[in-house]
Amino acid sequence: MSESKVRGIVHLIEPTKTFGQKGFRKRTVVLEQENGRFPNFIPVEFLQDSCDRVDDLNVGDEVEVNYRLSGRKWQKDPNSEVKYFLSCEATGFRLVGAGATDEGLSPQNINDNFAQAAYETDDEVPF
Repeated sequence: MSESKVRGIVHLIEPTKTFGQKGFRKRTVVLEQENGRFPNFIPVEFLQDSCDRVDDLNVGDEVEVNYRLSGRKWQKDPNSEVKYFLSCEATGFRLVGAGATDEGLSPQNINDNFAQAAYETDDEVPF
């Protein structure tokens, strides 16, 4: 997995969604970046306990999100088409710009078992 940072304005905060029998939780935050001619919209996934920490964000906030890329191969059965999925999993965030404080979600405080939890879900969920 790769770890990096992305900066943008919070465009959308989705409600938390729960999947599978084990209660895997995911919450997507979409960041907007001005990228020349067209805006760039980047969905970032907060998983498990970090879903609740997104409550500290508001649409319009400028944030820097630490993330790691994760990929997964999925095939319903041996005769079906193989699909590949890419996830941008948040490992921390901080507010930047006007009104920023030292608060936020630091990478060391967030649940470090994101990848493990993502692969423990039912195979019926293709991500």
